[in-house]
This record gives sequence, structure tokens and C-alpha cells, in this order.
Amino acid sequence: MHLDLRPFVTLWLIVIAALIVVAFRRKSVAVQEDPALHLGASHAGTAAEQIALAKKLGQIDKLMKILSVVAVVFGLLLGAAALYKAWVLGPSAGL
Repeated sequence: MHLDLRPFVTLWLIVIAALIVVAFRRKSVAVQEDPALHLGASHAGTAAEQIALAKKLGQIDKLMKILSVVAVVFGLLLGAAALYKAWVLGPSAGL
């Protein structure tokens, strides 16, 4: 039985790299966030910017959650496949 896991490991690493890129993107967007609460008519523009930024951060967070779940599940499946391969082929089986 020949089971080559290298393409799957490569795909898993690509998903992890995408997760890291999205995390850095979130960090760069979050720098613009203003922790102060702006109320009143004089701060209407600032409040609108805060709302838009919060929506953007929410979208990025949703993408990060999806990528995290995909990376963990895919990694667990890869680990299970590697264990199965080692069990079937014996100790001489590599990735």
C-alpha cells in the first residue's frame, strides 16, 4: 500500500501560512482601533469609523476561526493517516 502524505502536509502548511498572514493582517487593522467611546454629535464621524473598523475586525475574526478549525481538523486527520500508515507498513514507513 502506497500512501504519500507529502502533498497533504504541503496543503496543511499552506493553510497554516494563510492563518498566520490573516493574523498579521488583523494586527495591522487593529492598530487603527480607538479604545475610547465617542458619543455625541461632534464625534459622529469617529463613531462611524469605529463601527466600520469593528465590522472589518469581525470579518477577519470569522476568517481566522474558520482557518483555525480547518488547520486543526486537517492536522488531526494527517496525524491519524500517518499513524495508520506506520501501523500498516511498519517502522520503515516515512511520510
